[in-house]
Amino acid sequence: MLKLIKSRRSMRKFKSDSVPEELLNQVIEAGRYAPSGGNNQSTHFIVVENKDILRELKDLAKEEFAKMQIEENMYKSLVHSITASKNGDYTFHYNCPVLIITANKKDYGNNIADCACALENMMLMANALDLGSVWINQLRWLNENPVILAKMKELGMADDERVYGALALGYADTEDGLPVRKPLDRTGNVVTYVK
Repeated sequence: MLKLIKSRRSMRKFKSDSVPEELLNQVIEAGRYAPSGGNNQSTHFIVVENKDILRELKDLAKEEFAKMQIEENMYKSLVHSITASKNGDYTFHYNCPVLIITANKKDYGNNIADCACALENMMLMANALDLGSVWINQLRWLNENPVILAKMKELGMADDERVYGALALGYADTEDGLPVRKPLDRTGNVVTYVK
C-alpha cells in the first residue's frame, strides 16, 4: 500500500481514449467506500464522460474565471485559473476523458473532508489500475457561481449540494500510456512525535 501511495502522481496530460467501464466502476467504488463523518455517506459522484458536456464545462469555467479579479494574497492556483482564462487559453480539466465531480451537502460540516477522502481513494485506485488522475479544484472555487451552479444542477446535483472537488481521470499521455510514478522528495509535511 505504501508503494502505491508513494508512486501516485498528479497527471495533467491525458490521451483521448475512453476509460473502460469496468475500470471506471472500480475507481468510483473506491470513492464510495471512503470514510465519511458519522458514516453519513453523503458524497454525490457526478461522472461526466460526454465530450460535449466536458467541453461546455470547460467553456463555462473559462468564461466565469475571466470575469473574476485577482486579489492580494489569493491562492496561486486560483490566480493562474483567472489569468489563463482572461488570456483565453484555459482548460481546467486538462481534456480528460472522464471528470468525476464530488458534491456534498452545503450545510454539512464535513462536506470538504468527505469529498477529499473519496478523491484520495479514487486517485489511489486509479494508480493501481494504471490510470492517470489529478485533483481538480476549479469547480469548487466556482461552487456559488450562478452559471456553474445552474449547470451542475442540470447535471443532477441537488439544490442543497455544492461541488467540493473533482477528479480528472484517463490514460496518461506518456510514451507507454502509464502514469509517471517516480516519487517526489518530501520537502515539507513535518512530523513531530510526542511520546
